[in-house]
Amino acid sequence: MGCGSCSSGGCTPGGCKSNGSCLTDGGCSKLDVYDWLSDMDLPSNYKPFPYVEIRFKGSRKDFYRNEENIYLEAGELVAVETTTGGYDIGHVTLTGELVRMQMNRKRVTEEKSPLKIYRKATVQDVDKWKNAKERESETMYKSRTIALELGLAMKLSDVEYQGDRSKATFYYTAEGRVDFRELIKKLAEAFRVRIEMRQIGMRQEASRLGGIGSCGRELCCSTWLTDFKTVSTSAARYQNLSLNTLKLAGQCGKLKCCLNYELDTYMDALKTIPDHVDRLKTQKGDARLQKTDIFKQLMWFSFADDNTWIPLGVDRVKEIAAMNKNGEKPEDLKDYSAILEDLEVVEKSFDYENVVGQDSLTRLDDKGKKKKNNNRNKSRNRNGSNVAPQGEKPAVENKNQPRPQRPQQSKSEGNALTTEGEQRANPNRNRNKKRKNNNNKPPQE
Repeated sequence: MGCGSCSSGGCTPGGCKSNGSCLTDGGCSKLDVYDWLSDMDLPSNYKPFPYVEIRFKGSRKDFYRNEENIYLEAGELVAVETTTGGYDIGHVTLTGELVRMQMNRKRVTEEKSPLKIYRKATVQDVDKWKNAKERESETMYKSRTIALELGLAMKLSDVEYQGDRSKATFYYTAEGRVDFRELIKKLAEAFRVRIEMRQIGMRQEASRLGGIGSCGRELCCSTWLTDFKTVSTSAARYQNLSLNTLKLAGQCGKLKCCLNYELDTYMDALKTIPDHVDRLKTQKGDARLQKTDIFKQLMWFSFADDNTWIPLGVDRVKEIAAMNKNGEKPEDLKDYSAILEDLEVVEKSFDYENVVGQDSLTRLDDKGKKKKNNNRNKSRNRNGSNVAPQGEKPAVENKNQPRPQRPQQSKSEGNALTTEGEQRANPNRNRNKKRKNNNNKPPQE
């Protein structure tokens, strides 16, 4: 039996093809626990644990007593008892001895969970439960409109109907205390059900609504995280993260819970790194701390008049700090050439050859530039050699035909030819000379 929110629309999730184990919002295995005792052989006189863990909408879970010893499997829909009367519909998430362990971990005793399981959900129960779920979006829209008309400083984030549609629970967030007595009256008149208002925090709201985090995965609080621990900005400082609120804040507006995941590892690595070593004194001058590589155990220093960062090991930093404490100054920080050689990235040599020969992404751009330059040179040569007088067509040159040799001429003949050619090419030149001569003549009396 699968979830009722899959694309198939029935009890068996034929759309997602995961047989009830989809991790999407409302899926069967949301906040589920892996039953690693299910394949173990139990003794013959073993009596199964009479309690079962049931999950409802969002991250709400509770333990119910299986008095009639109904055979239940994870993912099945069951009808359970409620404190206000009626029944509710939920998914079975855990059975057997792991339920005992979960109750001990959450410090829940059998006296604190007296509610019981009625039966497996029938077809009529499932249809009624689905109709109640379909009404939730419309109820949310109308309730928000009523809250705005009353001017209440609150935000309605989610609505959950009971399985028999006799009760509706409204989850809201607010900075302070809100008097919602008038709101409850109007909501009861509008929807004709019992109304319960429950205030939640920002993180609980994000876990109920779900979403995608900046890492590209579903939110931890809506898939597996149930206990919300306090997160402070010191966790970001220990991990050398920039204190940018836009990057450190999650969908709930608070600091991301994942900042605490690797904090213990960083704290263990920081135990060997000395504190309060922001400056080291040498004979060359004072070197200031620029960067600390926590896992490589390296600290980078630089002098005031030099932009080069010098890597030092933790032991060397402690040694220089002890010398400065005794009033001594070393000549230099360290011969860091050996450390830089270790930090250099060695280029990998691959055991295959590039047969295609398409390494450069700009190879086509270079060829295009060469072709354009050659075309420009050709066009210039054609324009210079094929200029012909008006009325005549330019002669086409034959590359294979040998060029005729010009007869040798004397200097006088060559000068005469050049003067005649210049007069033909520039007929206006003589006119300009005559005008200049006329302008230079003195006026006649």
